[in-house]
Amino acid sequence: MLKIPKHLAIIMDGNGRWAQERRLPRIAGHYEGVKRAEEIVYACQDLGIKFLTLYTFSTENWKRPASEVKALFELFEGYLSKKITELKEKNIKLRFIGRKDRIPKTTLKIMEEAEEQTKDCSSLTVILAVDYGGRDEIIRAVNKILSSGIKSITEEEFSKFLDLAGIPDPDLLIRTAGEERISNFLLWHIAYTEFYFSPVYWPDFTKEELLKALEDFSCRKRRFGAVL
Repeated sequence: MLKIPKHLAIIMDGNGRWAQERRLPRIAGHYEGVKRAEEIVYACQDLGIKFLTLYTFSTENWKRPASEVKALFELFEGYLSKKITELKEKNIKLRFIGRKDRIPKTTLKIMEEAEEQTKDCSSLTVILAVDYGGRDEIIRAVNKILSSGIKSITEEEFSKFLDLAGIPDPDLLIRTAGEERISNFLLWHIAYTEFYFSPVYWPDFTKEELLKALEDFSCRKRRFGAVL
């Protein structure tokens, strides 16, 4: 029987390599990656997953060529602008985590509009990590705590200062393109998350590939440090 995670997180890797192997510009891979993300979002909704977090743009991605970064945000803006109404109609909520101070103002405006327009949706919450880094999230949380004057804190209380406050930790983390590392993603939240590494580049990660990951996840026994 297929076990459905309540919260699925995905590191969408391999867009650039997918394009380069086809002698296409890297941005072409990102365009295909956006199409794949849309397919996977709707597949997750159909499967009954309640939370889907996608690693969209990391704090380290600013190191990429300025032209690529600019193109990525233009692609992101264009997609969101076209899809807000459709996502609302499909009862899908959008949330964004990460820093907000470095994101282009035009992008930030569209992100805020998307959150506002879909805030009452309840079928699936899609969380896009934009200018996000796990270490950065923890440091921002610590600074909030210091500013509040709190002297001592529990894990539960600390979690309330994080970007994913109120959302359960991921049950399963998928990374595509054959890489087997975390890359500064959700460092606090994945303490007991199951990992699945797919050799498939993200633009080729279809619903069938998602089902393979879920079948693998379904065979695992999650102990959370206990003996079962």
